[in-house]
Amino acid sequence: MAITIPDEYGYVLLAASSTFIVSFFHSGLTSRKRRAAGIKYPITYASPEQAEKDPKAFAFNCAQRAHANFMENHTSALAAMLISGLKYPVYAAGLGAVWSVSRVFYALGYVNRGPQGREAGAAVGALANLTLVGMAVYTGLGAALKW
Repeated sequence: MAITIPDEYGYVLLAASSTFIVSFFHSGLTSRKRRAAGIKYPITYASPEQAEKDPKAFAFNCAQRAHANFMENHTSALAAMLISGLKYPVYAAGLGAVWSVSRVFYALGYVNRGPQGREAGAAVGALANLTLVGMAVYTGLGAALKW
């Protein structure tokens, strides 16, 4: 099976690369909130008691959870972007960019407004990711079944 890389695939690579920048953003946000809360390494989260009493500890927990959620979703979103981009490069790049931006809004909403603040970013990101996954499956089926 020969794979032809579309001329517009560079856009997919740019969108995919944006996810690495978002990962750095999450790391930096979490580190700043850790320092502000005084949570020392290797402690992963502030205790529930700390988070309840200290808004800075609560914000750190929210940043840490937002970062973990990003990492949980990053691999599948990236793979779906790269696969679907072989057939639909412009759409894959656009949806990948939307996914990246949504993850920034997810993190900022979570840190600044608590768990409810993440909902808009989560909804937009989930829709973009689900669409990318569907396009990746369709691309794979087309390649396997020679459509």
